[in-house]
Parts: sequence; structure tokens; C-alpha cells
Amino acid sequence: MHSPTDAPAGTWRQLLSGRYLGTATVLAGGVALYATNVYLTTSLLPTAIDDIGGQQYYAWTATVFLIASVISSMLVTNVLAARGPRGAYLIGLAIFALGTVVCAVSPTMELLLVGRTIQGSGGGLLAGLGYAVINAALPRHLWTRGAALVSAMWGVGTFAGPAIGGVFAQFGAWRWAFGVLVIATIAVAALVPGALPAHEPGSTTSSPVPVLSLALLTAAALLVSVAGILSNIAVTAAMVLAAVLLLVAFVAADRRSRHGVLPPSTFNASSLKWVYLTIVVLAVASTVETFIPLFGQRLAGMAPLAAGFLGAALALGWTLGEIPSASATAPRMVRRIVVSGPILVAIGLGIMAAFLTEHAGAGAIVAWVIGLLVAGVGIGIAWPHLAVGAMTSVTDPGEGARASAAINTVQLIANAFGAALAGVLVNIGEPSTLRSAQLLLVTFAAIAIVGIAVAVRALPRRLDKIDRSESALDRPDIVHDTR
Repeated sequence: MHSPTDAPAGTWRQLLSGRYLGTATVLAGGVALYATNVYLTTSLLPTAIDDIGGQQYYAWTATVFLIASVISSMLVTNVLAARGPRGAYLIGLAIFALGTVVCAVSPTMELLLVGRTIQGSGGGLLAGLGYAVINAALPRHLWTRGAALVSAMWGVGTFAGPAIGGVFAQFGAWRWAFGVLVIATIAVAALVPGALPAHEPGSTTSSPVPVLSLALLTAAALLVSVAGILSNIAVTAAMVLAAVLLLVAFVAADRRSRHGVLPPSTFNASSLKWVYLTIVVLAVASTVETFIPLFGQRLAGMAPLAAGFLGAALALGWTLGEIPSASATAPRMVRRIVVSGPILVAIGLGIMAAFLTEHAGAGAIVAWVIGLLVAGVGIGIAWPHLAVGAMTSVTDPGEGARASAAINTVQLIANAFGAALAGVLVNIGEPSTLRSAQLLLVTFAAIAIVGIAVAVRALPRRLDKIDRSESALDRPDIVHDTR
């Protein structure tokens, strides 16, 4: 007699046809909405700013969205416990749609930021539910396929976002791009009642929300964001320093909490903290893509559609690097891959920085694309092994799932701070777009170089003793890609 874990893996045909097609569509659709929204917004934002103003808040559009996503992602378990998969998805989709409508009708940047905050609240739920509901909505033999399908939606967003946002922005109708997103959200919501199970009391246990830790994180990210719109360098530096102190306070508070943002093993002698710090370095570096469409339009005169796809080049490199790397299992090779990640990020950002120029021609643009692809590959090759490293670095088997789930939270936090820091650097370089771009890329390349020393400690040599016969893509309990 075979145990459930011995059951043969399901097929794509089983997942994408018959009774599970609607379920797969909803799970994938929620994450696809989140991912598409990320790249849609960055593609149309330069055009939107020309229309409604507020360039000083450019980075805030990403920061407030991500902060809200962090907070709502911590509520996924509680919402599931209270409403079940069906109710939780409808809540997340409704909030996301409301925020998108606000963005579409915003006459000012300030109101657009309100919309982005509401969007982030719904998006954080959708991104977390995409993985959290798999085990309740699909049979065990389809978990791996389900997780792979959800993860693949980031690739869909990489192309759909710039295409939708860029096309509408190019014709001066950027608001309608958000309208398309609302229609897609309603379409996914219509499938939910028939695709997901209703609430079953007791099927999911709620968990305490780390209010103090989240408050400290939010305050720190907002301080950096405010620093990005100030003209006085001394005040800017003081606010960034204050944000660093709040981060120290967050670590101290989370370490004392029984139900913190991070698992307890983060603060002991395990290598988990180094895994998370490596993820932080890579996630911070990835936020350069927030400003790439703006640089493309202003330094090279690119049309919004082309600039949008330029901004997605890093994400494309991420996907291209992740797929082949996930099959590597030899411990020595895995360590080399992880350490190579920040090295390639530094090289890629350095390439783009070296070819920055006013009135850039085709040759410079090609160099930018190459640099962004190289940086993205660096993130992609390391990512799946860091996910595995998070699980194998804890001694308590019960904490492994929590350590893996926290990757999403750590990445969102790093993205929020990365976007805010990018705003500070771009603001310092103003009014010269060239100087802003150089300062951003060189600084983030330097962060990646520092990250090399962190990556070396992320996967210690004791990894040789761990059975890595399964590739990272064969682990349904691992969050593969949470861009």
C-alpha cells in the first residue's frame, strides 16, 4: 500500500482539463493579475506623470504598493481561516479591483498612490493565496504542477504588463490599461464560486499578526520614501539613518516575538539569516527595473511600449536563469551558482551604467538590454537554491515550511526598501536623468558586490551532507518565484 507521498505525479492534462481547469485558472489568474500589474504600472508611469504630475513620488508608486502587500500577505492565513478559499479569493479580488479603479480615475498622483495602496492590499492576498490554497483546492498529485503553473504566471506578467501598459500609454490612454486589468479581475472572480471550495470551519488555523514588527517595517520604509522627495541632503541622510535604526528595532522586536515576521531560526546559529540576506540583496537590486522605462524614454527617446519591454528585460533574464539552474543538485555546483548570482548582478548593472549616455542610440540600448539580462540571470540562477537553502537550514522540520513561506515576505520587504532607496538616489541626481541613472545603477551594483560575501555564507559546506536528489522545481512546498 502506498502512502500519499508515493502517489505518482499528476500530468498537465489532468490539471488543465476537466474538473480542475477552473481551479487552476483562478490560482494562476490571481498571481497573473499581480504580476501583470507590476510591469503594467512601470510601463505607463512615465506617461501618467506627464499627464497628472507628481514625478517626485515616482518611487512611491512601488513602495506603497509593496508595503501594503507585505501587510496583507501576513493576513493570508487568518483570512483563509475566517472565510475559506472561496471567500478569501473574492475578498482579495474585490480589494484589488477597487484599487485598480481608483488608479484608473486618479486626477492627481496623490490619489493614484491611494489606489496603489489599495491594490497592494488586494495583491498581497492574491500572491499569497496562489500558493496557500493549492493543498486545499487540488489533490496531492497535482500540487507540484499547480505550484509550477502559479510560478509561471510571473513570466506571463513580464510580457503582458509591458504590452498592455505600453500600448495604452503610447496612445495617451494609460487609464484604460488599468481598465483592462479591472475587466480581467472581474473575469477571474466570476470563476471563483465554481472553482474553489467553500469555508469549512476548523480547516485552517489563524495565527497572531506581528503588529509591532509590521509597524516598525512600515515606518522605516515610509521614512526612506519621504527622504526620496527632500532636497536637503543632510535631512535626507538623517531620515535614512532613522530608517536603519527602525530596522534594527524591527530585528530586536521580531527576535523576541513568538509569532514574528521571520521564523525563530533566523536569529540563531543557522545559515537561514544569510539565505534571507542574500535574497534581500538580489531583491533590492531587482528594483532598478522600476525606473528603467523612465530612463529609456528620457535618455534614448524610446516609445512607451519599447521602454516598457526594456524595463522587463531584467525579469526575462530572471526567468531564463531560473529554469535551467533549478535542475542543479550537486552541492558544490549549487554553492557556486548561488555565489555567482550577485556577481552577475553587479556585472550586469555595471554594463548598463557604463553605456549610459544622453541621446543614446541603438548600440547603447542593446548594451542596456544585455546588462539587464545578465543581472536578471544572476538573480534567477540563485533563487531556487536559496528557496531550498531556507528549508534545509532549519533543524526543526516543522519550521521548514515557515522558513520557505517567509521568502515571499522577505522579498516583498526588500522590494519596498529597494524601491524607496532607488527614489532617494534618483532624487539626488536630479535634474539630470543621466546622473540619476548612473547613481542608481552604480550604487545597486555596489550592493550586489557586498552581497557576494553574504552569499558565500548562505549555503555552508555542510550542505554536502544534505540529500539534494530532488531538484528545486520538484518541491511543491517551495515558493519558486515571487517577483
